[in-house]
Amino acid sequence: MTSQSQGIQQLLQAEKRAKDKLEEAKKRKGKRLRQAKEEAIAEIDHYRLQREKEFRNKQTNVMGSQGNLSAKIEEQTKETVRNLTSSYHKNMESMMKKLLSTICDINPEVHPNFRHAA
Repeated sequence: MTSQSQGIQQLLQAEKRAKDKLEEAKKRKGKRLRQAKEEAIAEIDHYRLQREKEFRNKQTNVMGSQGNLSAKIEEQTKETVRNLTSSYHKNMESMMKKLLSTICDINPEVHPNFRHAA
């Protein structure tokens, strides 16, 4: 009987050792998975930053600096407004004289198609 109980005890101990090894293997696997996930996230972040930097460089090369473009457009607009204003002030007096002379200087004439009723 004692040999049977010793055999059972050995089986129980072997089962317990197997169970402990299984738990330890599960823990190692979980740890490896977490580590792999962290490494993958770090690699993805590094790749994303690299690609964003390349995109910004290409965008700058193709389009130039946004501030530079807007400053250039602003300066062109101001120059156009200055030209129009100076042209207005230069030509206003002569145009007013022409307009008033056309309106006020009336020469009444009989239309060539007018016939006298005789």
